[in-house]
Amino acid sequence: MSQHIIAHLSAADPVMGALIAAVGPYAPEPHDEVHPFQVLTHAIAHQQLNGTAAATILRRLVEACGAGGFPSPEWVIATEPARLRAAGFSFAKIAALKDLAAKTLEDLVPEHAVLAGLGDEEIVARLTQVRGIGRWTVEMLLMFRLGREDVLPVDDFGVRAGFRAAYGLKSMPHPKALQAYGERWRPFRSAAAWYLWRALELKRAGTLPAPALKTRMPRVPRRRRIRAAPRKRARAPVAARRPAPKTLKRTARRPARNPVRNKPARRARK
Repeated sequence: MSQHIIAHLSAADPVMGALIAAVGPYAPEPHDEVHPFQVLTHAIAHQQLNGTAAATILRRLVEACGAGGFPSPEWVIATEPARLRAAGFSFAKIAALKDLAAKTLEDLVPEHAVLAGLGDEEIVARLTQVRGIGRWTVEMLLMFRLGREDVLPVDDFGVRAGFRAAYGLKSMPHPKALQAYGERWRPFRSAAAWYLWRALELKRAGTLPAPALKTRMPRVPRRRRIRAAPRKRARAPVAARRPAPKTLKRTARRPARNPVRNKPARRARK
């Protein structure tokens, strides 16, 4: 199944072809039909945590449910936040988890079979309405749960770092530039992302091949900053701009100087 994918990517991009030759056959993990509610709950638990800590939180969540299986959306909505907090969820994650449960009951987050019949962008548009769920999370669901073949997560750090290493770039590629460059990998961009992840593994092992060609990234148009026009100070009315008339201060009259009394005495002549 992967031979035609490898042939397409190697013919479209020589650097990718060398990376494929170094990694070997395309072997993505098999995906199972799990309800998207469970998948997105795992994604919320893993946010800003390592795998061990997230696994502990999910285990406590299952134990708190007490049903012997994964909690249902109805149970999450009915459960007090303090109980979810005791399992290890933060207040932000509790809000995201309850919003996910509510939108699952509203069928905005449908079952796996219904979701599989929708297009990629339609799935992204629907699931990103859930609090705390971004595009990257949905892209991971598309790749590893729905088996979509043409997903390129350009915001993924591993994909960008793998591209930098495999293509010999001095800096990380801009997501928009990577998006434009990756058009040559269509319709198998998921496989290209998989090989870019493997490129980091080869780099750590010291077996990553050097790129035979110099890669020129597409230019990304920069947004020009529009300078705000200086604010004009509102001019006061003419009457208000006129200076107030000066008032003459009335001073007390000083007593007249007595020329005789105040006249300095003359020194007597010797």
